[in-house]
Amino acid sequence: MYFHSAEVRQRAVTLLRNGARNADVARQFNVPLGTVSYWKHIDRAKSGECPGRTHPPCPRCEGQLDTSAYAYLLGLYLGDGHIIQNRAMRAPSLSVSCADAHPGLIDECEKAMRSVLPGNSVSRVRRKGCREVKVYSKHLWCLFPQHGPGKKHERRIVLEPWQQVIVDAHPWGFVRGLIHSDGCRITNWTTRVVAGERKRYEYPRYFFANVSDDIRRLFTDTLDRLGVEWTHCTRNGNPFNISVAKKASVALLDAHVGPKY
Repeated sequence: MYFHSAEVRQRAVTLLRNGARNADVARQFNVPLGTVSYWKHIDRAKSGECPGRTHPPCPRCEGQLDTSAYAYLLGLYLGDGHIIQNRAMRAPSLSVSCADAHPGLIDECEKAMRSVLPGNSVSRVRRKGCREVKVYSKHLWCLFPQHGPGKKHERRIVLEPWQQVIVDAHPWGFVRGLIHSDGCRITNWTTRVVAGERKRYEYPRYFFANVSDDIRRLFTDTLDRLGVEWTHCTRNGNPFNISVAKKASVALLDAHVGPKY
């Protein structure tokens, strides 16, 4: 990708303002035609010549935030989501990776994004074995203040007071988003001796795995408030897995979360 100096851009914009054709300016400065068109559009937008191209308001600061959808999307973001600011784009993007094996999850993720950011378009990008559900918005920094440089488990993840209020109001949506991103529902099995005969016994179980101590704590704190019993499932000395296996607690998760589909 090539970046052009501010001097080249300003000279090109000056010619465009004076009526030069986009194609002529592109040839003169050896700049892609699309880049010249973009420069012209931005210049016109700054001068108010494109009144129809306004940015949607921030759903939290200026609009009506769908808090139920946000709680679910927040869980997805903390699990499998990331925000990036590409120099070639005017707004940052939020992406959540969803496995192709769970088309229902892909639909739910897209629905949540559209509900939280109704004025922005949502797309699906094909990746190997998954779909990257993506939305561009200038308001992502406001909606997801947990974003920062580096990986999530390498920095502190703490909810803002207004986020905690939403999670407290919609705890199951938050838990559902976390499990749909970094969790699963499986069927475990063991054997028991019944009347002198060893028989196979199966039972459902939920797992949530995340390297971040803070994200795991947000998950378990919410489970505690919901009355869901959980345990650490330590592997190789790492307590990265949270297990829910008690019958009553699994029944609660089945009623409000369920398996990915």
